[in-house]
This record gives sequence, C-alpha cells and structure tokens, in this order.
Amino acid sequence: MKKILVIGAGGQIGTELVLLLESKFGKDAVIASDIKEECPKALSDSKYIPLNILDNDKLTSVVKEEKVTDIYLLAALLSATAEKDPKFAWKLNMEGLFNVLELAKDGLIKKVFWPSSIAVFGPTTPKRDTPQRTIMEPSTVYGISKQAGEQWCAWYHEKHGVDVRSIRYPGLISYSTLPGGGTTDFAVDIFYHAKHNAEYTSFVDDKTMLPMMFMDDAVRATVELMEAPEENIKVHSSYNLGGISFTPEDLKEEIQKHIPDFKINYAPDFRQDIANSWPQSIDDKNAQEDWNWKHEFDLPKLVDVMLKNVDPKLMFDK
Repeated sequence: MKKILVIGAGGQIGTELVLLLESKFGKDAVIASDIKEECPKALSDSKYIPLNILDNDKLTSVVKEEKVTDIYLLAALLSATAEKDPKFAWKLNMEGLFNVLELAKDGLIKKVFWPSSIAVFGPTTPKRDTPQRTIMEPSTVYGISKQAGEQWCAWYHEKHGVDVRSIRYPGLISYSTLPGGGTTDFAVDIFYHAKHNAEYTSFVDDKTMLPMMFMDDAVRATVELMEAPEENIKVHSSYNLGGISFTPEDLKEEIQKHIPDFKINYAPDFRQDIANSWPQSIDDKNAQEDWNWKHEFDLPKLVDVMLKNVDPKLMFDK
C-alpha cells in the first residue's frame, strides 16, 4: 500500500503537491510535514507531522511508524536566500538528501523524489534550448548544492539500486503561496503588485529571459514522473523540464491586456547576476520521450489564471 511523506510541505511547491497527491491517492495515503510546529492553513484538512529533515532519528521514526513507501523531499534554501547563508544552505540541502537516500538504500522506503533546478546551469551553459547533458558550472550556492545532489542521486541509483527521481524545475509561478526567496520570484511578485496598485519594481532588468512554469504543470509533472514505470526512467540525475520563457517586459504586456494602467520599473539587484547565469530556454525532449511530459499553460493562460486568483492581502495586509 502506498504511503507518501512530503517533506517541506509548507513551501511553494509542497502545498499544492500535497493536495494533488491527496486527490489522486486519498488523504489517508499522504502525510504532510514541515519544520514548523503548526500546520499550514492550506493543509488544515491534511495529516501533518512537524519534522526537521536534519533530525535523522525523527525522520527514521516517522518512516517506520507510518510505514512510508515514497518520500518527496522538498525542504531546501532557495537561490537568493542561500547566498546569504551558504554554510547552512549546504547543510540543509545536502544532509537532508543524504538522510532520505540512506533510508532508501537500507530498504525502509521504495521511492524518492528530490527536486533539482535550472540553477545547476551556469554562465558557460548554452543559453537557448539548454540540452539535458551540457556544461554546468553553477555560480550560486544553491546551484552547487543541486548539481552535487544530482550526482549523488545518480550514484545511489547505480551503486545501491535506489529508485530516486528528479526534475530540474524552471521558475515556478503560483497564487497559493507567497514566493520563498528565489531569483524567479519577480514573476510571482508582479501579480500581487499589479492588483494592489498597478505598479511593480523588478529586481531583474527588462531583457532578462528565464524559463518559467505554472505550478499546476510543475506538480503534475512531479507526480507523472514518480508514477512512470521504473524501466522508462533513463535519466537518474535529474530531468530537464521546459515550460515557457519570457522577460518582465513580456509579462508586463500580457498583464496590461487585463490592467491597462499597469506600470513596471527596474532596479536590478544581486539577483540580476544570478539570473544572467541561467538558461533562457530549456530542451526537455528526454522527459517527453521517457514519460510523455507536455506542459499545458502558455503565457496568456498563466496570466489570466494568476490575475483571477492572487490575493494582494496575502502580501500587503500583515
């Protein structure tokens, strides 16, 4: 019987992933966990266990007591936040992964999902249609940890037969949770400001093109990858995942179709250098071929859904 533990369930991906897994497998099959003692409001009807991924004894106890079969490990410090606390970012991002991979190696769980990111790529990576296998050379703490994590995933699969699966997420856009400290946060922030006062100041410049994806596509891809037959999985580091690519100017023009008076200003900060090191578009043909991946949300559909659903009170009424 499948029993799923989602670690980092209170984050940008985790909340929506838990809800999708519950709808697919039933509430009894899914456990949400996060470092906070209190369950996130969006998961108030879910089974919730407070858990620090660095507490290996507690993690092991939960896995044994709940008879967990699958772990989705989402707990991490994201790109911009990790640059401010590199040692802790490395500790959290890497030790958490080791703790879960060891559980799988020892036969306590059957399957692991661990997210990578376009942050594994660097300034020397081909910018357009970045291929699955290419030069990486990441220039951020987050990217370094994700690249190392990819290789550890591949090693545990090769040496110990661990069924671990991974996706290199592009920038993710959601209306359910606030941004969590990533370089692509501008593509979420902008909608709250557009509805709040029709003006936004971007921390990357107008020509910054990055790969993006609506959260519904991202969580669907995650579950589709995990549910694909094991023999179909050919990439044991992490799969490229493509969605749509756009600049802040592209986003502004699409928003103006709904809010004609919307304005955008530019004040690039340290995140500009991070964005400059990342790809502009992603080639995900391996995911398409191996587990039939296909994104559904284009830019007009994404903007329409975001503007209908974002609640500025989440950001401004504090």
